Amino acid sequence: MANKMHSNYIAGEWVEGTQVTRDINPSDVNDLVGEYAQADAAQTDRAVAAAHAAAPAWAAFNVQARADMLDRIGNEILARKDELGTLLSREEGKTLPEGTGEVVRAGNIFKFFAGEVLRRTGELVPSVRPGIDVEITRESVGVVGIISPWNFPAAIPAWKVAPALAYGNCVVFKPADLVPGSAWAMAEIIARAGLPAGVFNLVMGRGSVVGEAIISDPRVDAISFTGSVDTGRKVAAKAVAGMKKIQLEMGGKNPLVVLDDADIKIAVECAVNGAYFSTGQRCTASSRLVVTKGIHDRFVEAMKERLKSLVIDNALKPGVHMGPVVDKNQLNQDLFYIEEGKKEGAMLAYGGNLLKRETEGFYLEPALFTETRNDMRINREEVFGPVATVIAAKDYDEALAIANDTQFGLASGIVTGSLKHAAHFRRNSQAGMVMVNLPTAGVDYHVPFGGRKGSSYGPREQGRYAAEFYTTVKTAYVLAG
Repeated sequence: MANKMHSNYIAGEWVEGTQVTRDINPSDVNDLVGEYAQADAAQTDRAVAAAHAAAPAWAAFNVQARADMLDRIGNEILARKDELGTLLSREEGKTLPEGTGEVVRAGNIFKFFAGEVLRRTGELVPSVRPGIDVEITRESVGVVGIISPWNFPAAIPAWKVAPALAYGNCVVFKPADLVPGSAWAMAEIIARAGLPAGVFNLVMGRGSVVGEAIISDPRVDAISFTGSVDTGRKVAAKAVAGMKKIQLEMGGKNPLVVLDDADIKIAVECAVNGAYFSTGQRCTASSRLVVTKGIHDRFVEAMKERLKSLVIDNALKPGVHMGPVVDKNQLNQDLFYIEEGKKEGAMLAYGGNLLKRETEGFYLEPALFTETRNDMRINREEVFGPVATVIAAKDYDEALAIANDTQFGLASGIVTGSLKHAAHFRRNSQAGMVMVNLPTAGVDYHVPFGGRKGSSYGPREQGRYAAEFYTTVKTAYVLAG
């Protein structure tokens, strides 16, 4: 793959770019995953024009044929899960089981939305006026611009592209510039699935060029974006100025509450899985561990022992629990926050050191801070790496208050043996997704994904709730004959 130039896909044709991105393996910086074309503003304009021209026919396309196309895409992704999982782990750095699992999820998402094509329903209701019928239907939005992040290079594009196509929209897709390989592989599968030219377009490149062109184009009717808070706010402002429909997912600072009555083994496994797996590079990662005083010291000691057992190494090696950080810039950000935590007075109870392995990569020992306060910078801002903090709480009420004291509201979790506290937490946690005795990271593909406050804006992603964003409602009044 490294010797092949991977082109953009515009109007049903593979098109060379104006520049090249070198996709580097973070587990081994001497391993070139591949070279990928970068589009410019003019090529992005061509992609939008192609999608705009194809939109009317695709919206009216035979639903069985559309469903069959999405099912073929899903089937091929699943059939190639080992190959595509290896590609994903090479370019992003999550372990091979995690990479393969993500690819399986992407395939299942396409197959789920193949079914949703045929499950679109409407309503026929009586009017308050005699002799009139009222019909409520959902129609496609038109052209959807999709901008995806680097941390889930297969699953997140799938849960955006699949519903967009299923509900009759045309797509202009810009993947993260850091990890173009998985997105290109998905686009190549889509390109062979039988979709009419212009229905799906892949334009790789920098957000400041390609992303800006997509967001600013008046022919784009909706924008679905996943990325940082700062970028998301800028995207929202430009999209709203253009009267576009907007959907944003922007991260979290997710709490895992551990109560005195928690099973210590369950609590530690939930914390380690949520905070450190996928190298902590998940917007649902449990980066704040809010622990009540009766179990606090035992929990911290058990966490340190568990972290000692984690194997951090090349993502493609068997038996590895945590791969490298995705790139040098992200590694520097992680190290910055580790130093910032020390300056603020937090105790680095475990880890936080650079690691050397057989291959040169961006390896970082998982870091655990104790003696932290919720007003510290490391508890307010998203680090997006293998860094977690312990915040002590005197009881459940204080733990809940600390958990909710954040600008974010994506996911939260509680570990407890109390049905009372579990039920109260589910109702009163200010998060879009709540886990009980489970890690905060790890969600199903057929149910809604999204949060509150600074984490999300607009309709939910995934499952049948995706229709809220990818369709628009029409109400028709008909004089009964």
